[in-house]
Amino acid sequence: MKILVAVKRVVDYAVKVRVRPDRTGVETANVKMSMNPFCEIAVEEALRLREAGAAAEVVAATIGPTQSADTLRTALAMGADRAVHVLHDPDPARSLLPLAVAKILRAVALQEKPGLVILGKQAIDDDCNQTGQILAGLLQWPQGTFASKHGFETQPAKICNFAEHNEGKI
Repeated sequence: MKILVAVKRVVDYAVKVRVRPDRTGVETANVKMSMNPFCEIAVEEALRLREAGAAAEVVAATIGPTQSADTLRTALAMGADRAVHVLHDPDPARSLLPLAVAKILRAVALQEKPGLVILGKQAIDDDCNQTGQILAGLLQWPQGTFASKHGFETQPAKICNFAEHNEGKI
């Protein structure tokens, strides 16, 4: 089975974010960028599944400008087998919204034909937490969200998610 993992380039979590003087967004010029921490967790989980024998290949995918290749190199350095870069030069006035990202990821998924797609729970830059759910809807695939642990069986593919909350496990 192939696992597709979406990764996003964001301002590094340790950087103190500054608002642009014109107040149209945050300053990204000369700021350290890195892989979204939740996307790192998604890559790590895909690699664990491959090491456990549940997957044969892990493919990382990103959408963004040429500089986003650094994010893919990070995923490859972590152990991903291949990377897919959909080039998109952002227009500051019209950022790429979760629906557009999900439509692009849908096209990648239809081309790659993965058995499982893993996304981080949210991006630290916009905190949208929408792309995964929209992607599942567009693909008409079931989804699991906010899982802290899972049980995975192949043939047929079945995932059991376990989430924790203040009262314990559910």
